[in-house]
Amino acid sequence: MTEVEKTVAANTSAPNALTGSAAIHPGKSPLMVLQANGLLTDFSKPAQEREVSEDVLRAQEEWDAVETVQPENQSEGTGSLQNQSSLISFNEALAFFQTKDLSEYMMKIKPTVQRSGFSALRHWLFGPPRLQNSLHEERNLVFAMGLYPFDNTEETHMRVLQTVYKRLTGTKLDCPRFGGHWEQIGFQGSDPATDLRGTGFLGLMQVLYFVMEPRTLSLARDIYKLSLHETQNFPFCVMSINITRIALQALREGNLSKECNRRQQIIAVINDFYVATFFHLYQIWKSQHKTIADSGYVIQDVTTFVNKNPRAVIRELEKYLSEKRANAIGQMDSPRGASTGKDSFVGVCDLEPEEEEVDLV
Repeated sequence: MTEVEKTVAANTSAPNALTGSAAIHPGKSPLMVLQANGLLTDFSKPAQEREVSEDVLRAQEEWDAVETVQPENQSEGTGSLQNQSSLISFNEALAFFQTKDLSEYMMKIKPTVQRSGFSALRHWLFGPPRLQNSLHEERNLVFAMGLYPFDNTEETHMRVLQTVYKRLTGTKLDCPRFGGHWEQIGFQGSDPATDLRGTGFLGLMQVLYFVMEPRTLSLARDIYKLSLHETQNFPFCVMSINITRIALQALREGNLSKECNRRQQIIAVINDFYVATFFHLYQIWKSQHKTIADSGYVIQDVTTFVNKNPRAVIRELEKYLSEKRANAIGQMDSPRGASTGKDSFVGVCDLEPEEEEVDLV
């Protein structure tokens, strides 16, 4: 499996591209200097410490049947490859933050955009609806996780990192904490924590959700496979962190408030929005044969589109997942288990933009 190189050049020609995006020469494995922010769980259920969900048990059984893929650079960094920690579910990792004292980070969060003058009046009259007060606590938790740093002494943090690596690569054994093998899944260097400084631990939480949610796992693997393509490659985890930041900013701007109010959830909505945004970018990247040199423009266009049409991209994701599940069931029912064909990708123009609604507050 091709390892991502560190060749990088700033993509300064992309107007208003996200901070940290870059371009390298086509044909070479990328390591963009991208940074970002973002996160899903049912807050109506009490957090249970160390609860092993059916998803985790099923995932563990799956890995037990998979031939172990040994990471490269086994001698680098610290940590033993003889260890095999258990996979961790998104809800179990979230329980860590639900029971943690986050007051230090709560004082630093900026959950809304501060406006003044005409901008404030215009937003009040014609902007998205305000987030209901009952959802503020959950929203603040999301932003606090966006500031929480990776901690090598926390077992939960280490298990999250190892789980992401295992689910993407297929290895069963833990890999060293530091080493070039992290570039294999799209981090910029030997220490993934350095890429999280723009998003905090939330950057890992969202990719954990992506690879541990049974409905989205196959999509995560499809995107990861594309990230290793000879010419269309891109750093998977760094791109994921960028999408997390897009999701956080959409929440901060109030673009997800209507959906959050409708569903009475924050984390579930921002996770769906994160996956839907990644899926939208994946369709563009694959169908239009984009390369890392196009990254700044692609991210900019994706950011603009998903912020204007948050519910539309989430619906498109749900449609894709439903069709893929129906196809899988059809293949199981088929006498010969014949394949129904390749995935059909929806172009950007095929998505109908939502009509803008005026909410008078």
